[in-house]
Amino acid sequence: MDDELLTIGAFAARSRLSAKALRLYDRLGLLAPAHVDEFNGYRYYRADQIERARLVALLRQLDMPLARVAEVVEAPDGATAADRLTAYWADVETRVAEQRALAEYLRERLSGRSSEMYGKFDVETVDVPEQVLITETRHVLAGELPAWIGASLGRLTEGARECGGVTAAPFVVYHSDVSMESDGPAESCVPVADEAAARAWVEKQGRTHDAKVRVEPAHRLAYTRITKAQVNHPQILAAFEAVEEWIPQQGLWQAGPCREVYFADWDAAGADDPVCDVAFPVR
Repeated sequence: MDDELLTIGAFAARSRLSAKALRLYDRLGLLAPAHVDEFNGYRYYRADQIERARLVALLRQLDMPLARVAEVVEAPDGATAADRLTAYWADVETRVAEQRALAEYLRERLSGRSSEMYGKFDVETVDVPEQVLITETRHVLAGELPAWIGASLGRLTEGARECGGVTAAPFVVYHSDVSMESDGPAESCVPVADEAAARAWVEKQGRTHDAKVRVEPAHRLAYTRITKAQVNHPQILAAFEAVEEWIPQQGLWQAGPCREVYFADWDAAGADDPVCDVAFPVR
């Protein structure tokens, strides 16, 4: 055997990876040995593989998933690898910021200061007339929700052109909890002018995106208006809870699932601009 090849034990010591990790990375295609003995299965590595092995080890210290590690180490050049690492770390910082906000929200709840949070929201009621809706319903987890809302409301708003036009603000109904563990379902809804045209449009769609028509009876909503920044999790949870707390205080009852009513141009809005009503049907 070539004297330049290192046993898995020697390579593990020099690369600062365990033999178990090296076997795993071999199976995943991250770090294949230079030679495997066909008789005993022993793995051997070249000395020039040490740098790649150390890079894998360092990336794993960032808690980088193995699939993302592969993207970095397989990059065609150093600049591309650095860009992929930058993108991953931006995702990490976003996640940490969201977790920090959630931790602060939970501290407020656990310390009994929830009423202070709820006091930041003004709750009112509004009467909504009967509406013809074109809708899409999907089981979706929290991480998938923003992209799906944007895509589904975009499709429905486009379809509304064939249904007499949009007559009121689009909204999303949460028929059950949407979180990292619970997938709803959620229902995107666009009010339109012409029920017959809406049914013809839905028929033309076939099973694509499971579009439907429904007529929602007139109802009253209890709602609070929130900014684009407050739509983010967990701020929006406090808004929902503020409305939930307000409803029985006014002698009202929840009469249906919660919803988010989007009345502003999301892309044009700034962080402090009102964009959404968090609402519950009440009676």
